[in-house]
Amino acid sequence: MHWADVVALNLSRRGNKHIVSTGITPSGEFHIGHLREILTGDMIARAASDSGLDVDFIFIVDDADPLRRVYPFLDEEYAKFIGHQIGDIPAPKADGKPDYQSYENNGWNYADHFLNPFLDALATIGVRPRIVKNLASYKSGKFTECAKIACDNSDKIKEIIERVSGRELPANWFPWSPLNSNGSLEGVSVTGYEFPLVHYTDANGNTGSSDLTKGEGKLPWRIDWPAKWSWIGVTCEAFGKDHGASGGSYDTGKEISQLFGYDAPQPLVYEWISLKGKGAMSSSSGNTIGPMEALQLVPPEILRYLIAQSKPNKAIEFDAGMSLVNLADDYERNSLRDFDNELADENLSRRRRVQIEDAQVAIKLSAIGETNKSNNSTVSFRHLALLAQTKSEDQLVWESLGFTKDSQPSDLLRDRLEKMRTWISSEHFPEEMKIVLIEHVPENLLNELLEEEIQVLNKLTELLEQSEWTNESISNCIVDSAKSLDKSPRLAYNVSYVCLMGSKKGPRLAPILTELHKSTIINQLRRCIEFIQ
Repeated sequence: MHWADVVALNLSRRGNKHIVSTGITPSGEFHIGHLREILTGDMIARAASDSGLDVDFIFIVDDADPLRRVYPFLDEEYAKFIGHQIGDIPAPKADGKPDYQSYENNGWNYADHFLNPFLDALATIGVRPRIVKNLASYKSGKFTECAKIACDNSDKIKEIIERVSGRELPANWFPWSPLNSNGSLEGVSVTGYEFPLVHYTDANGNTGSSDLTKGEGKLPWRIDWPAKWSWIGVTCEAFGKDHGASGGSYDTGKEISQLFGYDAPQPLVYEWISLKGKGAMSSSSGNTIGPMEALQLVPPEILRYLIAQSKPNKAIEFDAGMSLVNLADDYERNSLRDFDNELADENLSRRRRVQIEDAQVAIKLSAIGETNKSNNSTVSFRHLALLAQTKSEDQLVWESLGFTKDSQPSDLLRDRLEKMRTWISSEHFPEEMKIVLIEHVPENLLNELLEEEIQVLNKLTELLEQSEWTNESISNCIVDSAKSLDKSPRLAYNVSYVCLMGSKKGPRLAPILTELHKSTIINQLRRCIEFIQ
């Protein structure tokens, strides 16, 4: 059973109506690591809905969180906003300076600046959750009841956090962080409490009061989280392994949630997505690939498949090079399988049946909509990469694929070709996939050829001149040119790469040559032979 179906089954035992939640603090650029959180929640919601449950999927924007520091992408002018809630400070301009004008005129804030492009990416990838903004929820009084319970039971909550987490809280700790008169949560000490007011002294010695009912402050994270479960009614939430660790915020949240009269939601803990060779992605460090950047390179269903085919407790190492090609290969291979026919085999072992079912559901959950639009195109990822490199004009690609004036490619396929050309021109395109055909004579490499390689080159040229220009025929010519002289086919490939690509190795050759003019290839080989002679 697929991991999303397992969660859905467990939810069905708790009732019919459910709210699946995910949440992120938009403190910087989103990256595809964030997609694991939101896609995990989306897939749980889909699986639960498919099983007949009444499901609402929400995305909580933690814009009541403060700006922690001046990140590398921000101007030092943001130092004065440290401690201020990110939903209440200006968005950065391209130069990293605060955009005061947009903030004053349109309310364009720091959180929305990073959130909105992410929401656009989510729509492209088929995710449309109900958005819940934390800051607005505080200000509208949604947290008031839980905040009152927390403040009334300060000692109980402090005991829970210290006992479960194993860390000691300061003697003056209080379960509400007031905003000072300047709008900062930093350096504020609570001096008293009578509902709805929390009295404080700030870092400058100024005194004031914070009104719980107006959201003039916020609950600390370990209390804020279970409070959201309570007033929203969350029954399932996906979150990272940091929150799910022993003594982490989920463990303390379970107990604190009971004070709010609410049972903690069913958890699903996921591992990180890291960049190959670079470690875990981080918005603040710049070690990221953004969702929109990724979606400019690959079809969205393949990004969904990245999450769907991996168990949440399995770490994912992502790169936009060969790993992406291999992922696309796996997706395409599974998309073409007749799962129902495979599962009809009564002799299947239990293990094999589970593998087939998991693959079937992973493909289903990778679909952007109710139907998998990707199946409208039978052009493989690899083949499209080949065509995009050997055909400079889109129309030549369509002609190679058999399209005519009366039969034009779909918008989906046109979009895929555009993405492919973007990927090829990017830094992410893998070296082993690059096709660079030379038009000059590679003199240095030709001077290094052995006599037996020269013999193979002559035979290869002769065979290709006589051959049909098809993938199979070209492949046979390469192999036969060596075998006819009792030589290894490796020699034929080596001399082909030397003459045609100016290298001693390269990608699969026959499919590439098939897409090029026969005369172009023969002429290049003849020029090389003439140089050797």
